[in-house]
Formats: sequence, C-alpha cells, structure tokens
Amino acid sequence: MRPAYVTDEALDNFIDLALAEDLGDGDHSTLASVPETATNAAYLIMKESGVIAGMELAARIFHKLDQGIELEPLAQDGDYVHRGDIILRIKGNARAILSGERLLLNCMQRMSGIATKTADLTKLIAGTKAKLLDTRKTTPNLRMLEKWAVLIGGGVNHRYGLYDMIMLKDNHNDFAGGITAAVTATKAYLKETGKDLKIEVETRNLKEVEEALAVGGVDRIMLDNMSNADMSAAVALIAGRSETEASGGITERTIQGVAETGVDYISVGALTHSIKSLDISLKAE
Repeated sequence: MRPAYVTDEALDNFIDLALAEDLGDGDHSTLASVPETATNAAYLIMKESGVIAGMELAARIFHKLDQGIELEPLAQDGDYVHRGDIILRIKGNARAILSGERLLLNCMQRMSGIATKTADLTKLIAGTKAKLLDTRKTTPNLRMLEKWAVLIGGGVNHRYGLYDMIMLKDNHNDFAGGITAAVTATKAYLKETGKDLKIEVETRNLKEVEEALAVGGVDRIMLDNMSNADMSAAVALIAGRSETEASGGITERTIQGVAETGVDYISVGALTHSIKSLDISLKAE
C-alpha cells in the first residue's frame, strides 16, 4: 500500500534526518546502561483503538539501525486494531531497539491518528459519489508520511505539492484580476512551458462558478465555504463539465450533508493539521 511518492530513497532520507535529529552524537542513555552485545525482545501494544498505519515504516526504521533485528508483524497497515492488541514483536540488538523506539512511535502514532480520522470520515460519506481528499496543510517535512496515512485510511491524495497541479485559489484570482484573467494566463503559461497540468479554480459563489465555466479549460471547480443549497445549485449548473470539490471547514457533523449535494470530492485540511495521535507503546518482553 505504498504510493509512488514514497520511494526507497525518500524513506531513507527521511529516516536518516530524523535519526540524526534524535541521536546527535549518540544515544548516551542507552550506550551508558545497555551492553553492546545485549539482545532483547519487545512488542508494540495499542493503548487506543483505531486504524494502524506505519507498519512498513517501522521495519525500515529498525533495519536502518540494525539489519539483524527480527520483526513479526501481527497487523497490517489499514487494519482496525483494538486497545490492548499487540501489533508487532521485535527481537534483536537492545541498543538498536531503544534508539529507534521514539522515532518509530512518533511516526506510527501520528500516521495512525490520520488514518483513523480518514477512515471515520470516509464511512460518513459512504453511499455517495464523493471521495475524501487531503490538502497541503501538512507538517513541514512530514507530508510524505501524512499523505501516505490518508491513503491507508481510505482517503484520496490531492496534489502533492505546488508543482503537480494548478490550483487558482482566491488570492491568485484576486491578484491576477479575476478568474477569467487568472485562467487565461494559466492556459498561456502551460502552452508556453509545455507542462501538462490540470487546472482547478476556487469559487466563492455561483457567479464565480459561472465565470469559471465561461472561461473554459477548467478541470475542477472548488466550491469554497458555500452553503449546501448553493453547492447543490453549483453541481447542477456545472452539470459534469468540470469535476467539483467542496472545501472549507467541513467536519464530522457537516460532511454527510456536503456529500449529498453531489460533489465529486470533499477536501478536509483537518485530516492532517488537527489530528490527535493514536496512543501506542513499545514494551520490553
């Protein structure tokens, strides 16, 4: 369940930087107290129920510290696990286990919190055509893990960064002189540079939806902070000529009603920017 942007190189770079941040010139607590050749066993135990994410990353972290560590996964990414479940057994060099513990837990707890939130919201829109999207509202340098966790939880990734899709938000449109000017300039830019990027335009009302349709060449129209009635009207007005995306402060309480307006996508920044990590512990056998 690894997306294309989660490459071996990207994972290794992330782990190297994260370990360097944590270990510095050495894990002196461990170096001082645990013999170099000590071998021990440990396990990961859930202290909360939810969707687990980061199992593949866990193995990579430990093997970065010691290739000889043995891992027995008892759950897979995307599984719903319960409080008290043991999800991974670990055996090997004690120093390596202790030095990797905090990085492992920090990553898995946050990823699992995101996957759980994503799964919960996805259930609320089941039976509609809408798909749940993440956003770029991610923690700097953790976007790869956070967007990966959204996929594990059953959501869909929006653009990964500023480079893989054109999104003309309200400030772009206002700075450019309006939606028509912004889209016209964008189409010229794409032609000039030879880039094949989809264009999304943010709209705030039905008048702007009409303008986005009139200028043409827009692949997706975002309906930002509109009422459900206006979104329903916008979906009818667009009539399949562009994809539609609802956005703006959507919560567990409101998402079902938004989905029922007929939009294709619902983007929720809170999937990554306002997440409670899932509680997981590593314990010695």
